Amino acid sequence: MLNNFYHFFQANGKISMEEMESLKSLYHREEVKKGDFLLREGGHCHHTFFVESGLIRMYAIDGQGKEHIVQFACENWLLSDRSSAYFDESSDYFIDAIEDSVVVMLDKGFVDGIIEVNPSFQRINERLLHNHIRHLQKRIHGLMAETAEERYLEFINLYPDLTLRVPQWMMASYLGVTPESLSRVRRDLAKRNFKSY
Repeated sequence: MLNNFYHFFQANGKISMEEMESLKSLYHREEVKKGDFLLREGGHCHHTFFVESGLIRMYAIDGQGKEHIVQFACENWLLSDRSSAYFDESSDYFIDAIEDSVVVMLDKGFVDGIIEVNPSFQRINERLLHNHIRHLQKRIHGLMAETAEERYLEFINLYPDLTLRVPQWMMASYLGVTPESLSRVRRDLAKRNFKSY
């Protein structure tokens, strides 16, 4: 049963269970094991991924073989390479599972399908997209202008439970710092009696 998936669209989009059932041809459930790939660099992204349970990530690998994590997606998060999915470009990214996960694969026509059965969703979807863009802009600003500590505190705010689920090197990759720098940040925060590190 896709309880989180249905609840997400009922809560955020006012989409009824009957409307979701009518769109069943536009989404399907997949179980992915830790380490399984949903997308590889050079491939084409044909879906948006909704995480019903588990944890996935999107990342690029540079010319020196170093990983750069762009986004994590845990329960109730959506993830996609939009350049590939909506502009038919080869992907620059990998998307894989950090944990055993259940992922709902949304076809490109899914949003149009919702709008067809429930036209009010168009305005809701615009707000969701603007919120996503807002987070991307904050992330870019953080990488350019914030200290490692400020970025780490923002990470905790955005992903409150992931410090217990993600290896430190992955957190460091997402934050754009070395694992050693992240260790120093966490140590300094602990010394100042920061309780949520």
